[in-house]
Amino acid sequence: MKNIRTNVSRRRFLAVGSISLAGIWAGCSNQMAARAFREIVAETGRTITQPGMKPEPGLWDPEKVTFAWLGHSTVLLNFYGVTILTDPVLLSRIGANTALGTIGAKRFVAPALTICQLPEIDLVLLSHAHMDHLDFNTVKRLPSRPKAVSAHGTGDLLQGLGLDEVRTLSWGQQTRVRTPRGEVHLQAFEVKHWGARWRYDTFRGYNGYVISREDKKVIFGGDTALTDSFRRLRQSGPYDAAIMPIGAYQPWIMSHCTPEQAVGMAETAGARHFLPIHFKTFPLGKEGRVQPMERLVEAIEPGRIGWQDVGETFKLC
Repeated sequence: MKNIRTNVSRRRFLAVGSISLAGIWAGCSNQMAARAFREIVAETGRTITQPGMKPEPGLWDPEKVTFAWLGHSTVLLNFYGVTILTDPVLLSRIGANTALGTIGAKRFVAPALTICQLPEIDLVLLSHAHMDHLDFNTVKRLPSRPKAVSAHGTGDLLQGLGLDEVRTLSWGQQTRVRTPRGEVHLQAFEVKHWGARWRYDTFRGYNGYVISREDKKVIFGGDTALTDSFRRLRQSGPYDAAIMPIGAYQPWIMSHCTPEQAVGMAETAGARHFLPIHFKTFPLGKEGRVQPMERLVEAIEPGRIGWQDVGETFKLC
């Protein structure tokens, strides 16, 4: 009887000890899983605010080039009638998709358009497979069967998502996509980032793109740290606009650029207008939601900045 009581006491002690250690790990560890757990707990009761502006793509002129920032790296682009959606992420959280829902970071600001409010999408343009740039549930629910262009080694992830056609490009490769509303030319170029969705699948690529149609050229920088690869774009310029990331540089400076670096790369390529993305939407960088734009307006003439807030629209003249 004494041995039984001793064994029970030991099990209780080990159980309590394990729970205590788990609590210490979740509360103090700097490992990604522990940080994610703390963020999920902290965000549970936080309200997602609505953007101050709402794009109206139904009123856009198909003879013009119009952009709207829907949040993070998701941009809706009407390129002379061809509708393009970059890095589609339009639900309340980013992260791992499970039977219980998406486990991961919660938005600060709701998307400027819900999935149901989108126009028919002709082309989905994906820079890489990270969860804050490719959300499976967003792609599955798009109100049409668009074509998709993505980085090499990501095609398997896009199967079964309701896309009409998937093409993958490596750096320097190009393709011409035909849609019911015309053609668009895409060229992939090198950026400084990484492409693994789960960290171990390091074979997956990551791209920036030059988007061309008729007499206009636009750079989509995707996600990048400081790199001189934009210098090589200059010989094919100038460019009417550069869609560039400006957030998550603290402490991730090795894979994300500062606003000043983003401006420098766009300037080097020869871009006229600057459209900032990858800030203010999700709790990713320690620099906060406000600092990236504050630094951006100090780094470039304000008249060249296409927008400052989620939901704003910019038209090329």
